[in-house]
Amino acid sequence: MTFYPRRLPLSIALALSPAFAATAAELTPLSVTATRLETAADEVPAAVDVIGRDEIQNARQQIGLDESLARLPGVFMQNRYNFAQDLRLSIRGYGARSAFGIRGIKILVDGIPETLPDGQGNIDSIDIGSIERITVLRGPSSALYGNAAGGALLIESETAPAIPFVALRPAFGSDGFQKHQLKAAGRVDKGDYLLNLSSLDYDGYREHSATRTRNLNSKFNYDLNDRATLTGTLNYTDSPQADDPGGVDYETYINDPQAARDTNVNLQTGESMEQTRLGFVYASDIGRRGELQVRNFYTWKDFDSSLPVADSGIVAYDRFVYGGGVQYTHQGELGGKANRVTIGLDMEAQDDDRTRHANEQGLAGELVLDQNESVFNTGLFISNETTLSDALTLTAGLRYDRIRFEVSDAFTADGDDSGKRTLDHISPSLGLLYAVGPNTRVFASLATGFQTPTTTEFANPDGGGFNPDLDAEVSRSVELGIRGQLGRRSHYEFSVFDISIDDELIPYEADGREYFENAGSSTRRGLELMLSSEPFDGLTTSLAYARNYFEFDRYVSDGTDYSGNTTPGVPRQTLHASLNYSLADKGFAELSWMHAGELYADNANTVKVAGYDVVDLRMGYEWEKENWQLAPFFGINNLTDKHYPGNIRINAFGGRYYEAAPGRTVYGGLALRYNFE
Repeated sequence: MTFYPRRLPLSIALALSPAFAATAAELTPLSVTATRLETAADEVPAAVDVIGRDEIQNARQQIGLDESLARLPGVFMQNRYNFAQDLRLSIRGYGARSAFGIRGIKILVDGIPETLPDGQGNIDSIDIGSIERITVLRGPSSALYGNAAGGALLIESETAPAIPFVALRPAFGSDGFQKHQLKAAGRVDKGDYLLNLSSLDYDGYREHSATRTRNLNSKFNYDLNDRATLTGTLNYTDSPQADDPGGVDYETYINDPQAARDTNVNLQTGESMEQTRLGFVYASDIGRRGELQVRNFYTWKDFDSSLPVADSGIVAYDRFVYGGGVQYTHQGELGGKANRVTIGLDMEAQDDDRTRHANEQGLAGELVLDQNESVFNTGLFISNETTLSDALTLTAGLRYDRIRFEVSDAFTADGDDSGKRTLDHISPSLGLLYAVGPNTRVFASLATGFQTPTTTEFANPDGGGFNPDLDAEVSRSVELGIRGQLGRRSHYEFSVFDISIDDELIPYEADGREYFENAGSSTRRGLELMLSSEPFDGLTTSLAYARNYFEFDRYVSDGTDYSGNTTPGVPRQTLHASLNYSLADKGFAELSWMHAGELYADNANTVKVAGYDVVDLRMGYEWEKENWQLAPFFGINNLTDKHYPGNIRINAFGGRYYEAAPGRTVYGGLALRYNFE
């Protein structure tokens, strides 16, 4: 995780690894908590990165997290422009199977889980315009975060500065894009506050792809005394429209890329949702060597969706999620060596009242399903860090998770499909970090991943209730890496990994709906490289490259043997490069290039999707006069007007794999800020 002082050009944040922050003499070290232990960034024995506020917000369109995360190796994103399906984010293949939302990756916002107890994550309610930083943990981390932790996103909202301010940011662009923000922050007595209002209106590139969203994000901190603080967060999201144009076949994708699938238009597919999230985090020093943290949260969500399925395509649920956790950290000695240990408990519950009706051109018809789905998740964990010598540090973790699924069937005309499933798992982890001199770190880790099917993925192809044949996915990962500094202006990180997976969850379509099954075993191997250099003051270059080999070792489905085939949905290689020029901290221009290699769209590897290259440009300038700051910005996405798929629907029925991304698009706006000095 990396901190970049304001005097450094923006694009250093694009590629620096955690070690870069601590090994470069001119950089300020940063403490991070990705391993549940507050640790100097260069001492984390895993691939961990931080994206800072400037990289997330400055001159960005701010419609998707992919804008700032795309330059991390091993992180691949699709579905940016279909807001009914949400961003499909994958880290080393975890999450690639998702039909909608984010799977297999733990998401926390200001310490509060945005990933549900069943493992499904959504980022509809995350307001990009108020994010301070994003910490990305690449690779399995269930020993730390439990279910659905093939990777982790830890998102932190801005903390108010000492000088209060109010800011306005209107932005406009191609395809009817409008996004407007109003932000205020400051300090009052022993506390501080952040309030951010935003609205997004976007007609979309494709037919039937419009979206409308309103968002409030707020964060409050209060110093209870000189040893304890209380942080409260309140987020409200109202998204009355998010149309789904659906996937199309290759001929339509090539000849009429803006077209929506006819069935999606006829059945008015899409979704609407309203969500409120309330969270509290209490932190206090206990004695001279202890730290206590207590978390508590509540989420309410009303959701309505229209799917391209006539007989059961109107889906609605009322959801209530609540939970909390407690953890205690003690710093002392173990066998005469410096030692820190954290123990904790996480408890979460999810309650969904779900109905399905026939879809009569977007209107609810006959009731076909009415059931209550509940999930209860309990996790106990311990994490320990021992300094074995001045150069060698050992980190170990252990976690036990127990997740109970229950369904109570209120629609018994087709029989009573009530039932229960309980899944549990013990997840260990081990990490070593060795300092090879002052500027180089070598690390190795053994980690595990544990993913249950979500309530949606548990859907039974033979009727209601839970699929009795579906089990949890379990993975084991080995990782080796090195990070460091070359001179004073160049930085690098290189890592290799090997992941073995049992019962990988694989999607397939039947009768217009998506279901899931387990593959016997799979293997994921890969390498990741990050380079950054500042040849001279004001100019920086960055490079991030990933190469992978993801395969089914043993997978037979309906008599078809897919063993030895490449896992679909993830390109064999990705490359991101950028060139950034900064002008005396007032203006900047950045040109970036993203290459995604070919990938397969199906388990049989009969449909190969060609690779593509996308070039983006963004620039901005800032004027200051007395208390005012004025910063116009401008950007062009897909500068070369490349025709490429914004999303590939894995194993889609009828060859409807493709969703075209927009061609060349232009956006611009103005950030206006007033400081109350």
